[in-house]
This record gives sequence, C-alpha cells and structure tokens, in this order.
Amino acid sequence: MQGHGQAPANFDEKLLQMAAEIDAFEGYGHAHALRIAEIADRIGQRFNMAAHDRFFMQQAALIHDIGELTMNRDYIKDRRRLTDEERLDLQRHPVIGEQAAAKRGFSRGVQLLVRWHHEWWNGTGYPDALAGEQIPLAARIIRVADTYAALTDDRPRRHAMNETEAKAFLAEWAGIEFDPAVVKIFLELAAEAGT
Repeated sequence: MQGHGQAPANFDEKLLQMAAEIDAFEGYGHAHALRIAEIADRIGQRFNMAAHDRFFMQQAALIHDIGELTMNRDYIKDRRRLTDEERLDLQRHPVIGEQAAAKRGFSRGVQLLVRWHHEWWNGTGYPDALAGEQIPLAARIIRVADTYAALTDDRPRRHAMNETEAKAFLAEWAGIEFDPAVVKIFLELAAEAGT
C-alpha cells in the first residue's frame, strides 16, 4: 500500500519541513513520514476515528522520530548492526521525542503518540511496556504504518522488502508486536488497493 506523497492541505509548511528533516536524518530519500501519515489516516478512517483524532495522529506520524533527530547520534545512519549499548540508547528516542514535541508546542495527545509509537501489543515494547488496549488506538495504528513503510524502504542497515514480504511480516507479528485488528484493516486496505 503506497502513500501518494501528497501533503494534506491542513498541514503547515513548518510541520512538513520538520518531517522532511527527520526523514533526511534517518537516510530516507523521499517523504517517509508523510507516507506513514497517509497510511495511518486511511486505517483511522476504517476505525471511524473522529477527524480531529486522525489529524493529531497524522501530526504524530509526521514527527514520530523527532527524538532521533534531537539525539543526533552518528550510529543511526551507520550501515552496520547496532551494539547493545547503542540499541539501549536509541530506545530513549520516544521519550526524547515526547519532550521535543512539547517544546515545539504540539498537543499533549501528539506528544503521547510520539512517546508510545514503539509500544508492542504484547507489552514488550518501550518506553512504558504498555499492552493491548492500554496503548491508544492511534499509537497502535502508527506502529503498523511505520513498520510497513520502514520494511518497504531501503534503510542504512538493510534493503527493502517487497510488499508481499512486508504484509506477511505484519501478519506473522499480529498479536505480538501489532494489534491484530489494525493489521487486519491494513491488509484489507492493501488488498483493495491491489498491492
């Protein structure tokens, strides 16, 4: 399921510029965060989320990795496996991102979605080890959209999966990393889009 790369009319240029800066830092050659925001919005529509909740979710999707940019670690761009120390350090980025979002005046809801975008359905995510429906629906949606977009893009440490492989990964990890209901909706949307 590809995003169109079209900026929604209701996002200001400053927010889109911030998203582009984060994408460039992480080594994406195109609008990765915007793609996540678009996928998340389509899933949110299927869950009948209110328009304002979808807007906050899209804002959070656009800046979800602002903590990585704020941390500004060289290892994020390195083409090698992270050490255990680097991996632990990187796990701080959602909390640092929450703080960065607060400093930039984003709503508390957006700040918390940035904080919780690495929580896992089974409770083994970070930073707060939330589980199941303790994780807000918007954060669960961003987790699926972010993972799919990341898997189907080339990254510094690995090549992109094709769409079939990425969808199989999501299905395999549904109920573990991902909310099964969110994965189900995502796969339905992908089938309707013919991807």
